[in-house]
Amino acid sequence: MTATGLPLDALRPRLPSPLVAIEDARLARHGVRLLLKRDDLIHPDLPGNKWRKLRLNLQAAADAGHDTLLTFGGAYSNHLRATAAAGRLLGFTTIGVVRGDELARRPLNPSLTRAAADGMRLAFVDRTTYRRKAEPDVVEELRERFGRCYVVPEGGSNALAARGCAELGRELRGAADVVAVACGTGGTLAGLAAGLAPGNQRAIGFPVLKGGFLGGAVQRLQEDAFGGRTGDWTLDERFHHGGYARTTPGLDAFAEDFADRHGLVPDRVYVAKMLHGLFTLADEGAFSPGTRLAAVVTG
Repeated sequence: MTATGLPLDALRPRLPSPLVAIEDARLARHGVRLLLKRDDLIHPDLPGNKWRKLRLNLQAAADAGHDTLLTFGGAYSNHLRATAAAGRLLGFTTIGVVRGDELARRPLNPSLTRAAADGMRLAFVDRTTYRRKAEPDVVEELRERFGRCYVVPEGGSNALAARGCAELGRELRGAADVVAVACGTGGTLAGLAAGLAPGNQRAIGFPVLKGGFLGGAVQRLQEDAFGGRTGDWTLDERFHHGGYARTTPGLDAFAEDFADRHGLVPDRVYVAKMLHGLFTLADEGAFSPGTRLAAVVTG
């Protein structure tokens, strides 16, 4: 039950999400098949990995008697938007701590405008404080400022999120040999890999940020959620195209071509980078003929 006594299933999420085969000559010449795992269709307001990552956190907040959610994100955070939408639909007050106090003096971008329209109170903090957001003294200061609240980490990635995303892996058992997903904070990959069939499937994560830090983050999430590293997973760090929310002419051209071929416009922040990486690996001979690839369209 939620803050208003509404069961989460009342949101009618579309699960399991659709798995759609597409034909692409660029992969066919390598004997490789591609399936799109359409997690973007789970819910119109809470698509993809955001629903999977939030579900158990929302339940935990409600079970503990919380009526307020506090979370973190950048100016273009899909997680902030999803948390705001969940609050509106389920009766939670929501607070979004946004990276960059200079943004408080600027008009809200479309992402933050949507979060605010869904009732989220936006609190802009300087970047130095934001980097310390997980430290106990910073969290305590936020609780003193905003009152009793359930704290969800940046990107929604914690042990509960990883456990929620394990269902994604279980939905793909027997359907694909290799599963690809774009990675921001690592929670989806941590759970996905844990849910896949051991010994028969593997996951590849494509980080959308620079820095090389994500491997450790994914492993820590799996330790917290499952007691240790689990599943067969790797990261390919080559396809961030300059960093979070950044793009390149090559990525733009790939995304436009994919949209022309398949009628699906992949977002440049996450999905296009993952697909570009997957197609590049196929050209590099990373997949043997007959391999079934599944690409998670996270939203």
